[in-house]
Amino acid sequence: MTLSTEQIEISKFMSFLQDWDRGTKAIRHQILNDFINTSKGKTSPELELQFAQGASLFLTRLTAWLRITYMVGTCVTEQLQAIGIFLTAASGHRYLVEILEVGGILTLLEILRLKQLQEDAKQEALKLLTIIANAGRKYKELICESYGVRNIAECLANSKLEKTQEQAQILLELLAQGNPKYQLQVYKGLIALLPCTSPKVQQMALQALRTLQSIVKIVHPCIVDPLLNILRTIHYEVQYEVIEFIKVLLNYKVRQALLEGLVARLTPSTENQPKILHDEPTSNLAESSPLYVQQAAAAKVIGIIIKDSTEIAEEMLQLRVVHNLMIVMGNLEYASSQKQACLTLEYLIHTFPVVEEHVRHAIGESFYELYMRNPENLYLKMDSIQAGVLVNNKVNIPGSIEAAAE
Repeated sequence: MTLSTEQIEISKFMSFLQDWDRGTKAIRHQILNDFINTSKGKTSPELELQFAQGASLFLTRLTAWLRITYMVGTCVTEQLQAIGIFLTAASGHRYLVEILEVGGILTLLEILRLKQLQEDAKQEALKLLTIIANAGRKYKELICESYGVRNIAECLANSKLEKTQEQAQILLELLAQGNPKYQLQVYKGLIALLPCTSPKVQQMALQALRTLQSIVKIVHPCIVDPLLNILRTIHYEVQYEVIEFIKVLLNYKVRQALLEGLVARLTPSTENQPKILHDEPTSNLAESSPLYVQQAAAAKVIGIIIKDSTEIAEEMLQLRVVHNLMIVMGNLEYASSQKQACLTLEYLIHTFPVVEEHVRHAIGESFYELYMRNPENLYLKMDSIQAGVLVNNKVNIPGSIEAAAE
């Protein structure tokens, strides 16, 4: 570039900065859009060439205007997209440093918290935080030190758009990877999302927890109750994630607490127990009861995990799972509970001769034969007297148990 050409470029750039400095909101909005449309994918040298070696002067103006206007929502999405061009520019690490020096992380995290901002602005803020986190461990630590985990988790919980939720999930997982100082904080932040009322948020939190479990390597005991309480959901995709995560956690120290929790959820508290002596099942009431949904899901989960491990099946027997499954079978108010309990108990009967002996003795020969002929559909033929026998059973299988030889 000749001296005269260089002077022309500098003059054009100074004119550009004057247009920005004196421009109204509409003019700045147009400048931002022009920059976004013409500069995506440019490298740092290309940006410097575009701005006569003064790209940082424009970046400084962008970050300054963002700090002034983000709370009122002025062109926030466009400003973030423009800043993103600098952050993604190859060989542009110094732009990242410049953004951080003016409190860029705090500004981005604050944007996530503002209820009045549009979702697209929050998506862009999450993207920029992801770019920063990808720059290395010390940047992940900076985000976490700035209460980033809490803000990102809250954004995930409060967001209405799946795209924003997915971006937050990706960022949380990223912050836990290669970041030993804060990986447990991310893990606990995801646990805090489990009671959320949004099925999508629950599903994403469970997916992230399962992904991070092998990284964290320990399990916080506080996870058991919120995890098992999600079994009340009617959303099968969420139930699937719960079951898959439970399978993983059975290899950790919370195994006993999980097994005890599953058995406990087979029998709701006294005031919520099924009214088996009614002449007709109150199916409408039952259909709306989260406790019955949870009861059926617990019976289903138990059936899945005991088929995966005879050792776990033996442990469940010591927790009186047979006694509790029989109570569930007698729940005339919720057919799904009966069906899942019948199928799970059938497996135990075929696997452990002692279970067959106790069940046969508890319900009588004729009722036992009726059950074994078609376990899956027993609930269709059961009357209140038979249900009463099941609910009031006293089955207790003590001592060591041996499985039947295959």
